[in-house]
Amino acid sequence: MAALCVILAVVCGYDYRDSRIPNYLILLAGFLGMGWQAWDNGLLGVLFYLGQAILVMALLYPFFRIGGLGAGDVKLLGVTAGYLPFEKILMYLFCSLLVAATISVVKMWKRKSFWVRMRYLAVYLEDVMKTGRWKPYQADGENKQSAGICLSGPVFVSILLYLGGVY
Repeated sequence: MAALCVILAVVCGYDYRDSRIPNYLILLAGFLGMGWQAWDNGLLGVLFYLGQAILVMALLYPFFRIGGLGAGDVKLLGVTAGYLPFEKILMYLFCSLLVAATISVVKMWKRKSFWVRMRYLAVYLEDVMKTGRWKPYQADGENKQSAGICLSGPVFVSILLYLGGVY
């Protein structure tokens, strides 16, 4: 788990600087996770790791499709979930997304865009309910970058909470 923390710290550096998570860091985290599981549990551990990672990525894929999460975020959440016991994954995702939501609300409040973003969300959800179709959820133009947050930090915080025994 120490290696995962080092990788997550590096991922945060890239994500906060470039708003991108390099695939080689995701692969490194994945290979280390599979190696750790192989060391502890043999081939069955590797299969459980892959199963958990793929399950989380599959569950989050719809959020990527509508623009709610970036591809790197989905992959990072998946490979990181593979390190955890199966029964802790839901709490890990909850903590990661709760930290992200808190950062997002503070960011919107600070920029005085909270009510504008909430209206946009309400109109978006109303449109989905009326049409029955999901469409990309994105801010327009220059607001697109400022509307999002880097999810690597909340993922790192959630892993640290797990290691600290919070969940």
